[in-house]
Amino acid sequence: MPVQSGGVSAAENIEHQDPAAIAEAAGNAAAEHLSPAFPERAAWGTASKLRAWQVEALTKYFEREPRDFLTAATPGAGKTTFALRLATELLARGTVDRIVVVAPTDHLKRQWADAADRVSIRLDPTFRNGDGMFGRHYQGVAITYAQVGMNPEVHERITAGGKTLVILDEVHHGGDALTWGDGIRQAFSGAIRRLSLSGTPFRSDTAPIPFVQYAPDEQGIRTSVSDYNYGYGRALADGVVRPVLFMAYAGQMRWKTRMGDEMSASLGEPVTKDITAQAWRTALSPEGEWMPAVLSAADKRLTEVRRGVPDAGGLVIATDTTTARAYARILQRITGERPTVVLSDEAAASSRITAFAEDTSRWMVAVRMVSEGVDVPRLCVGVYATSASTPLFFAQVIGRFVRARRRGETASVFLPSVPGLMALAGSLELERDHALDRPTNAEDGMYNPEDAMVADANKEDRASDSLLDVQPFEALDSQASFDRVLYDGGEFGTGGEVGSLEELDFIGIPGLLEPDQVRDLLRARQATQAQRQRGKGPARPVKDGMPKAPEPEQRPMYLTIKEQRSELQRLVSIWSRHANEPHGAIHAELRRISGGPAVAQASIEQIQKRIDVLRSRIGGRR
Repeated sequence: MPVQSGGVSAAENIEHQDPAAIAEAAGNAAAEHLSPAFPERAAWGTASKLRAWQVEALTKYFEREPRDFLTAATPGAGKTTFALRLATELLARGTVDRIVVVAPTDHLKRQWADAADRVSIRLDPTFRNGDGMFGRHYQGVAITYAQVGMNPEVHERITAGGKTLVILDEVHHGGDALTWGDGIRQAFSGAIRRLSLSGTPFRSDTAPIPFVQYAPDEQGIRTSVSDYNYGYGRALADGVVRPVLFMAYAGQMRWKTRMGDEMSASLGEPVTKDITAQAWRTALSPEGEWMPAVLSAADKRLTEVRRGVPDAGGLVIATDTTTARAYARILQRITGERPTVVLSDEAAASSRITAFAEDTSRWMVAVRMVSEGVDVPRLCVGVYATSASTPLFFAQVIGRFVRARRRGETASVFLPSVPGLMALAGSLELERDHALDRPTNAEDGMYNPEDAMVADANKEDRASDSLLDVQPFEALDSQASFDRVLYDGGEFGTGGEVGSLEELDFIGIPGLLEPDQVRDLLRARQATQAQRQRGKGPARPVKDGMPKAPEPEQRPMYLTIKEQRSELQRLVSIWSRHANEPHGAIHAELRRISGGPAVAQASIEQIQKRIDVLRSRIGGRR
């Protein structure tokens, strides 16, 4: 049945026109009734027509109408709008007569059904495998990947029962388990059209994603091939998403190991992975002073943002339900207002998210459930209070804060100053593809050859627990300090105590700024701090908003060189992902430009020259 829009079918508008005519028809169906800033708030420039990228992607699709089409678009860009606009056209043309949407969670399948209803596509999000078939009053179903994996035969029959368009939302979940991938292939192999969507088209493992095409890159590694790609960098330039300020906090940590030894370390210092993990865990403990200090700073930032965005909200992503409830109690003490708490194992979780999206309260605390696909466009401030650090999860979390409703809105995310997160924050705009092959020495943050060894070691430790008098890990004390701000590949700020002028300089940045204004203001604040520090000791010198490493202090040279090598390696990794060049080639080029021997033999000055070259490149890559 053709979908009607103002009494005229979409098919009548463009059926006999060339693909570019889609742009002329962009005011109907999904374009008129649905905004990517769901619910009911049109994002800037999209109230009455499709965004340019959506028209571009539709045009590309209808040039050849392929059976499979993968659209990789940054979170917040409007993938739902694009997919439903495509669905209305295929229904109107008679190409398909039923729609199946597959989503990662129950909340998201209801969100899809609500969005589809706005463009007169009736989907059943309450369908159960035991029902066998959806009611005739529906045009299809919205289901989860888990449902398909549990009984693919049911969905195979539904697909075979008509001309079916399958929309695979966040399709990378299709590789989450062998049964899921096999089930999806079985259920939807007979579909005449499959539209795959992803805001993060990569995985942290090498499990193949169903219906995604792979091709070897220059190094022979099979990577996913998107039919249309709309990355964060382009979306930011278009004003479709918000610029993100990362507020990094360091501090001194003290804890007791499982063997009863007391340990201490400064968060963010170049130490072993094990020490970093334990210091990070100590910082996230609600019993210390680090989390209350960071939550208080985030709430101050939220107050500043709400001067320009009155309904702006904040989100804390916690590791587990116990800490989530503890963080909520801390926030209630700070704000005098009870936060919304969303726990994925509670039946009311979905309705709580919806209620928070529609009200004007300040904070929501969640465990993972709000990490992907959930539309709460008023979220402007976040606290990354979880130990999860894969590129996939990090990208999904940040995606909750980049959804713009009007030009000028900024997002701020508070996070621990640990190397892994700093690298991910610094490379936010770099686009990734999913790789089926992974070299054993890969250093792209997606693969860690030590993981298997650590897992095996942990198994052995657990097996011998009964033989030893071990104790649970115990966080003893944590103190927070402001470290720096990361934005657009640059680092700003000279550090400072919580509540200091150095911290307030950045917390007080207005919540309505264009991306270029954000960079200009950060540079100005950086210069102010550099002036202020002249009478207090050495500060980080500034070069185009990219502070250089501190000058050598009176300390053992090997420590300074070790830190510089770590920083150089971090920057090489970032540039390697951006330029698709192997690390060895980058190091060789740096030696050619800056002179000097290999890194192992290079002096402080020689390593610093190479760091400056890479910082200049990363800062100017757009």
